[in-house]
This record gives sequence, structure tokens and C-alpha cells, in this order.
Amino acid sequence: MTADRVYHVLFLCTGNSARSILAESILNAEGKGRFRAFSAGSQPKDKVNPYALKELQVLGYPSTGFSSKSWDVFAEAGAPEMDFIFTVCDSAAGEACPVWIGHPMTAHWGVEDPAAVEGSEVDKGRAFAQAARFLKNRIMAFLSLPLSSIDKLALEQHLRQIGAMEGSTNNPVKAG
Repeated sequence: MTADRVYHVLFLCTGNSARSILAESILNAEGKGRFRAFSAGSQPKDKVNPYALKELQVLGYPSTGFSSKSWDVFAEAGAPEMDFIFTVCDSAAGEACPVWIGHPMTAHWGVEDPAAVEGSEVDKGRAFAQAARFLKNRIMAFLSLPLSSIDKLALEQHLRQIGAMEGSTNNPVKAG
């Protein structure tokens, strides 16, 4: 890993409509110039969850231009080569992933699905705010890692520790 390049990061979730979208927007904003984030799903939904977009707006992150897409898009020839792949839901972490171009580092950063919360608008909004907070905390910890000066084994350990931070679903399944 070198300090003078932009790292590509792919966030995976089953539906690619909530958690992975939140993570993509947050990392693109917070890691601008150092990281380029993408998101995808194993079984993408038809659209991005409106609560995810609303939460991004509330937090001051980009909330337009997102789409729910298949992870197959990133396994095709010509796709950006990923340096890191993080699963943010337990079901995607347990699925057979495509073969990724290159040898990206992977980790599971599971967070409860805010889209699964039933109840009032306030309950749903609170669930999305919490998911965004947990993801932002992980992303900020990731951004603080000295990528250019850390060996691969230590980096893998740090990525797993980040996945176990507050709000973790604690599923020990290996990502990708």
C-alpha cells in the first residue's frame, strides 16, 4: 500500500439500498482524494431506500446519484480494481462472492439493517441514524490507519477490529 494513490473500496450488502449506500457516501466524502468508494449487492433492490438518502442529507453527505446495483458489475473486465471490500450485512457476508480482480483485503463490518425496522417514522429515522453513526465510526477508524506503513497481517487485524466496533452484528463470517 502506498500513500500516493487513491484506494478503491467496495461496500457490499444484499439489497444495496441502505447500509452500503450510507457507507459509500460517507467514505467518498470523508476520504476524498485518498479513497473512492462504491457499493453493490448480491440481490439489489429496485431503488435506494429513501430513509438512507434522507439520513445522508441530514448529516451533510452527498445524497444524489446513487443506484442499487449488482456486485457482478465489479467483477467484470474493466471494473475498477478494489483494494478493500467490506460486507456491511451478515447475509452478504455468508454468500459466495464473485471472484474479485486483484487481491482486495476483506472484512465484515456488519451493522443491523435499518430498513428492517418497523414502526413509526421516528423509529425508522432513528434506525437509519444509528446505522449511519456506526458506519461513520468504522470509516473514520479505517481512515486513521497508516496504510502506507502497515504490514498486511496487521492491517487485516485492524480491519477485523474495526468490524467489531460498537453496533457490530458480531457474525464471524469472512467477507468476500
